[in-house]
Amino acid sequence: MKSADINEIMRLLPHRYPFLLVDRVLECEPGQRILAIKNVSMNEPFFMGHFPQRPVMPGVLIVEALAQAACLLGIWSAEGGMEAGTLYYFLGIDKARFKRPVEPGDQLRLQVRLVTSKRGIWKFAAEAHVGHELACEAEIMATARKPAAQGGQP
Repeated sequence: MKSADINEIMRLLPHRYPFLLVDRVLECEPGQRILAIKNVSMNEPFFMGHFPQRPVMPGVLIVEALAQAACLLGIWSAEGGMEAGTLYYFLGIDKARFKRPVEPGDQLRLQVRLVTSKRGIWKFAAEAHVGHELACEAEIMATARKPAAQGGQP
């Protein structure tokens, strides 16, 4: 079982502030599942405009946090490891549903399970929880490719 602090996450993901949305990996079973967290702070830049009178984390960013957790699961699940410079690309989302608002002070528990991996396309079942409450659920698809500058296709 793997875990990771922010330094390891930053080594693996290309995202940086303000777009890095995974703070810690609590558990990961490569090829199976991952449990990660995102601590939601009032200092997040999006809260200035979404919404000033009642700050709510945008749903698209909750989905992005789930996609980043899925990326980490994919990296650790890849047979033979990942080549240097390989990036994960978000291909699609299905069945996204939002069940409760996410507000400053909440901790998102990002739970992602690998459903299938065929011909370089990964499909994940993902849920974000605040405490015991489901905040968001979705099916996420992604692929791993070398960046176009290195001869791969986006």
